[in-house]
Amino acid sequence: MQLNINGSTHEVADSPDRPLLWVLRDELGMTGTRFGCGVGLCGSCTIHLDGEATRACITSLSAAADGEIKTIEGLAAGESLHPVQEAFLEHQVPQCGWCMSGQIMTAAAFLEQQGRTEASAEDISAAMERNLCRCGCYARIKTAVADAASKMIAAERGGEEVRS
Repeated sequence: MQLNINGSTHEVADSPDRPLLWVLRDELGMTGTRFGCGVGLCGSCTIHLDGEATRACITSLSAAADGEIKTIEGLAAGESLHPVQEAFLEHQVPQCGWCMSGQIMTAAAFLEQQGRTEASAEDISAAMERNLCRCGCYARIKTAVADAASKMIAAERGGEEVRS
């Protein structure tokens, strides 16, 4: 079975019901996508499937086979971090860091879907509410997402290319 992950094609063992998370981590070595709860509740395993924030722990290979998969490893453009990654670093969001790749992937998908329009605090809270953080970094997460949104909008208005 072939999977399109971070712009590259990967051949993986054909086991359609196997969770995508285990293929990413165990077979392909993409350990940035974390295992948290295993039932799609915490968000640690969030990846993008065709641009949508998706829980890899409950997504089967067959459900992902025809889509474009992006993991945290593919979010940056070479050495240039995605604006959400930059904002999480600037605001010192991570504490233990376990949920951060899922938080970042959820935020990046949300901001791409916003279409470079201002995101209200309520919009950000609603977008991020299904991602759990054991350390309780929610205030810093929301601040970082709002900052990333502002920077993405400013970059677009200033004529700079904004990466998705």
